[in-house]
Amino acid sequence: MSDDSTSAIERHLRRLVESRPAGSRLPSTRALVTEHSASPLTVQRAVQRLVGEGLIETRPGAGSFVARPRAVRHADFAWQTTALGEARADASAVGTAMASVAPSVITMHSGYPIEELLPGRLVRAALSRAARGASALARGPVDGQPELRSWFAGEIAPVGASAPVSSDDVMITPGGQSALSSIFRALAAQGDAVIMESPTYWGAIAAARQAGLRVIPVARGSHAPSASELDDAFASSGARLFYAQPHFANPTGAQWSRDERRDILAVVRARGAYLIEDDWAHDFAIEGDVHPLVADDADGHVVYIRSLTKSLSPSLRVGAVIARGPALARIQADRTVDDLYVSGVLQSAALDVVRDPGWRSHLGRLRVQLRDRRDELARQVEAHLGAGALTFLPRGGLNLWVRLADNVDVAGLVARSRAAGVMVAPGADWFPAEPTGSFIRLNYSGARPEQFAGAMETVAAQLAAS
Repeated sequence: MSDDSTSAIERHLRRLVESRPAGSRLPSTRALVTEHSASPLTVQRAVQRLVGEGLIETRPGAGSFVARPRAVRHADFAWQTTALGEARADASAVGTAMASVAPSVITMHSGYPIEELLPGRLVRAALSRAARGASALARGPVDGQPELRSWFAGEIAPVGASAPVSSDDVMITPGGQSALSSIFRALAAQGDAVIMESPTYWGAIAAARQAGLRVIPVARGSHAPSASELDDAFASSGARLFYAQPHFANPTGAQWSRDERRDILAVVRARGAYLIEDDWAHDFAIEGDVHPLVADDADGHVVYIRSLTKSLSPSLRVGAVIARGPALARIQADRTVDDLYVSGVLQSAALDVVRDPGWRSHLGRLRVQLRDRRDELARQVEAHLGAGALTFLPRGGLNLWVRLADNVDVAGLVARSRAAGVMVAPGADWFPAEPTGSFIRLNYSGARPEQFAGAMETVAAQLAAS
């Protein structure tokens, strides 16, 4: 019999279960076969579906019965409260940017580019070759494949750099997030302070708190933090770490000027501190190029992070840390204890892609695509959310930082917009302290440009309805 017959018998049994008390006998298999002109196998299939749901219970030799309610057992987890002690982070530490949504929802919240912006052909070919190579069955060096380390080093040293980077200064990591966690653990102790721009990357805030550090915010907008305010933060907190995104910061898209770079480095050096330079958007420049600060730091004050995950593929979790002196040894020790080494297959595939001539061609096309997407989303923000909503037009990165009226309930707006088919990220995720206004972050790389107008129209409608 077809599955339609099974479904019909199942619906009949459900009606009987709903109308009879627990323990009542149900029709026998023979009776159901006769009533529905079905085979015994079809009847048994329908019965087993309801047994699996706990609606029917079968007793060998007696028949089938309406199941009695099962006693609910409540597990006792209270002992864990004492065993675990104070929480360093909870589920709310994971930003909205990582939320999964239904395919029908327009994803303006995501931190990752849509597939059409990735070098998919190069990645698939590289993974295929890597799977057939020696790295598929071998354990690589704990600090990473020498060729990949050399490539990262070569990416840093522009002509005239005052502090060229050697491959010996590079270690390969499984993406940028794990690198951040290791840096915070290796270069600070629990209870120490780390200074961060505010707003800044939510994952850095979470990683620092997970490491037991106190996060000290210093304000930034469309420019770098004030050098004098940074110096005051070092003095008042005793911090020896400053985490920053000098290029196309997440979420604002802002970039430090040459003078700001010089002044901030001067403060870091004078304080005997480390600047953790997160170059997350190195491959997403739209106008101008990226010049990492680590290329101008010979004494090891700058600890540099770059990941290829967003620009190659979310499945290729490969990144690098560049550091000098004892700091490098400490970070490497933490990474080795945590992961031992990074998958050789992923390293080989990443190196294959970035060495391919098609990689540079891809980056050229990507720059044009990101410019078009940024400008289109900016137009739609202005048209639907108002001329003053866009705080800044970034010269690179993946995001627009949008400010709404101060009385807007952003959490409520995000929830209503999601229910209406558009997912945006609440600005509070990016503030290490209280938000200084009502913000949302919009990613122009995670949805198709033809969806931008409808998405902003939906958000505007939810704003008007609040």
